Amino acid sequence: MIGKKTLESKPIPAAKVREILDEFKEKHELSYEQNLTLEHVTSLNKLSLEDTEKLIEELEAYVDYKVAVRVADIVPRDMADLRLVFAKERNAPSNDEMKEILEILEKYEIKEDE
Repeated sequence: MIGKKTLESKPIPAAKVREILDEFKEKHELSYEQNLTLEHVTSLNKLSLEDTEKLIEELEAYVDYKVAVRVADIVPRDMADLRLVFAKERNAPSNDEMKEILEILEKYEIKEDE
């Protein structure tokens, strides 16, 4: 495509995607792909945007931003699920660090379906 160039690539949490699409939906009609994305993030979103941002900040003490966003979107509740998140990471946290991450995750209440 002419004139299309990626200037920056940074992961954002699903809660932020939902907020962006909700704001865009108020002014414009969503495309098919945007509707699918909105449905997906709405059904899988477990935390509010504020809680997600706080959680990411806390997790950055243990993992990099990209992994913190992934953990905040999934919100694993046990060690097995948390290990799956880190399965392909080169610098996975130690077992003690994973236990601390799980303690952080337990502080956040998963919201029920709206």
